Formats: sequence, structure tokens, C-alpha cells
Amino acid sequence: SSAIVNPYNLIPTVVIGIIFYFMREYYLQTSRNVKRVEATTRSPIYSHLSASLSGLSTIRAFGAEKVLVREFDGHQDLHSSSFYLFISTSRAFGFYLDVFCVIYIAIVTLTFFINGDSGGNVGLAITQALGMTGMVQWGMRQSAELENTMTSVERVVEYDTVDPEPALEAEGKKKPPKEWPQEGHVKFDKLSLRYNPDPDTDRVLKGLEFDIQSREKVGIVGRTGAGKSSLINALFRLSYNEGSIVIDSRDIHEMGLHDLRGKLSIIPQEPVLFSGSLRYNLDPFDEYPDEKLWRALKEVKLEEAVNELPSGLSSKINEGGSNFSVGQRQLVCLARAILRENKILVMDEATANVDPQTDKLIQQTIREKFDECTVLTIAHRLNTVMDSDKVLVMDAGRCVEFGTPYELLTAEDGPRIFYGMVKQTGKSTFDHLLKIAKEAYDKKHRHITSDV
Repeated sequence: SSAIVNPYNLIPTVVIGIIFYFMREYYLQTSRNVKRVEATTRSPIYSHLSASLSGLSTIRAFGAEKVLVREFDGHQDLHSSSFYLFISTSRAFGFYLDVFCVIYIAIVTLTFFINGDSGGNVGLAITQALGMTGMVQWGMRQSAELENTMTSVERVVEYDTVDPEPALEAEGKKKPPKEWPQEGHVKFDKLSLRYNPDPDTDRVLKGLEFDIQSREKVGIVGRTGAGKSSLINALFRLSYNEGSIVIDSRDIHEMGLHDLRGKLSIIPQEPVLFSGSLRYNLDPFDEYPDEKLWRALKEVKLEEAVNELPSGLSSKINEGGSNFSVGQRQLVCLARAILRENKILVMDEATANVDPQTDKLIQQTIREKFDECTVLTIAHRLNTVMDSDKVLVMDAGRCVEFGTPYELLTAEDGPRIFYGMVKQTGKSTFDHLLKIAKEAYDKKHRHITSDV
């Protein structure tokens, strides 16, 4: 309207439009990156708070409140600094928009005074200029805010670039039969593993070659970072494998992930329970009748505890199983493995965080229920593998020793890494563990001799 009354007003209008455009571009170069940093530093605050709340009893038991408070303050300070920077740049952008809008209105008003127009025209020009600058300011701020919040979409879109997992189910002859594996014979052939999709990255496991016979109980030992857990990742195909793992004459890389993982049972060090009913946690795919579920619970001595729950198998389990003790959660995982009746069981030091009574129950149940299965046990405590059929010693991603515990302890040549690990426990403990290993060795050889 002001341009109709005074066409010269188009000149400052075009100029202010160009200034606003360049101001917006200049502002976004900074604010977009600052917003990205702010979003990145916000996540650790939530995860730290969630972890602290779930482990509150442990934190108080060890008197670690001050350590956790310092950690939280560190995360909070980092986020606050980036958020303050974002707010500052946003306010600065708004301030300079206001400054140029005031200059624009002043120019428009002065042009009317210079031309000597009537008061009505001056009033019309000022009101229209105020309305237009207000709308332009609002539009600029909203478009800039839209650009900034698109950083959240950026973080979601990043998942689109992640390499998808292989097919869940194989077709034709590559799909294993329902009864596979019948024996549980596992062969690692020149197996290497890397966590990065880039073929040129370092291998965590390097050229592993060993043979695990059916129904053998194998303990996997090694120092921190030796590659024990990576070996399990390779078995479940959670990373990028090279070479082959053959189970009962079938290469696991040729079959679907569901075909493979559905036939392997695992009892992790940290028992995993999902929010839902106890029945869902035991049998998420509704494959077994209630009688079989109760039988599995009875075998792990949980039947009485579940009977005391208000809804039995339908009782609600909180997120992470927080309404169950660690020992009970571990027993639920064991019951889940018993239900599956798979020929291969993997244990990631399942008894590391439980009381001695539950430890004894788990060990006894595994010996009885999984006697006909191949069992791989990642051991952080050497006494858990001394009665194993064989021990696999890992070091820097390689298999350095593989044999019976007694043979590895009494061997006079070779790397003798296992011997050194046991020796470090002290003389009395060494003698006790050697005795256990010898008894297991003699028992197995007597059994073989009687079979012959």
C-alpha cells in the first residue's frame, strides 16, 4: 500500500528483503551446526539419568553418589553450553532483524515527510510497514527454526545408510531342515571378524581354526579384549564374518538369520527380560503349551515363586525385569533355553552376577538338561571351566591353545598361557583347580574306555 502511495518505497523494501535473505543464510550456517551439537549432547543426559535410576540401589550400596553427580554435572554442563550458544545465536538473529526493521520503518516514514504527503498517507504507510515487517520477521524466524529442527530428521535418516542385515530366511536347499542341528558339531574354518563394513578395517578375530565335537562342553577363556565375546558375535552373525563356521555340515553364512539364531540358545551375563507378561518372556512366539512352560519353571526352581505372583504366567514384568532379582532373571533365561531344546547352548558367564546358591543351581541344571548338547561357556572365572571337556584360550583375536584343561596345565611346551592364567590365582587355588581338571580328565577317559 505504501508503495502505491509512494513508489520510491519499493527501493528500501527490495533492499531490506535482500539483507534479510543474506542474514538468514549467515545465521543458519552457525545455528544449524550448534543445534546439531545441542541434540548430540542432550542424549547422554537422558541415558545417564535412566541408568542412574535403574541402578539406584547399587549406587547407594557402593556410596558412588558423588561420582554419579559429577558425571551428570559434566553431561549437563556440556549440554547447557551448547544450548546457551544456540539461544544466544537465535536471540542475536532476532535482535538484528528488529534493528533492520526499525531502520526500514524510519526510512519509509522519512520519505513521506520529505515529499510532504498528507498525514493520512503517512499513517497508512507506517501501519502497513509495521504489519509487513512483523510478518517478514515471523516468517524468517519460523523458516530458520524449521531448518534447525531438521537436524533431528538428519539423525533419523542416518539409520537409512546403515547396511541392512542379510535375509532372515533362506530359500530352497539353503534353508536347513527343522530338526537341524541334530549333533551340534561346530567347525571354525579360517574365521576372521570385523565390526566395520569397510573390508580394509582391522580384524578383531584373525584366522580361527578349531573343531568342537558334538556334545562337547567347551570353556572360552582369555584376558579382556582377547576376542571371547566377538567369537559369540561371529556365531550369531552379528558382525561381518570372513571364512566359515560349519554346524553339522552346513555353513551358517548360507542360511537365513532366523534359521540360524532360532537354533542357538544363549544365556547372557546380563539377563534380558522384556516388559510384558512372564509367558511372553518365556515363549514370545506362542509355540509351547502352558504345561511345558510350568515344567521348565519347575526345573529351574521358579515354579513356587511364579505361583505366588497374582496372575501366574500372565503376571506383568517391568522394563528390564526390575521386579525380579538378578538371580531370578537369570533363571528365567535358563528356563527359556530349556524350552527351546536347541542342540547348541552359549553361556556368557551366566553365573558371574548371582549368589552362590543360584550359581550352583544353574551349573547343576546345565549339566543335567544340556548333557546331550554342545555348550560354549565364556568364562571370566577359571573355576567354571575346569571340568569342561576342552578349553579354548584366546589372545589378541587368535586361538593360542585348545585342549583339555588338564593337558593344558601339565603341558611342558607350547605357549602355556592357560597355565600362566591359573598360576596367577595363587598356589592353593592352582592346586585345587588342577585337582578338578585331573578328576574331570580321568572321568572322561574312564568313560571312553568303558564305551570301547
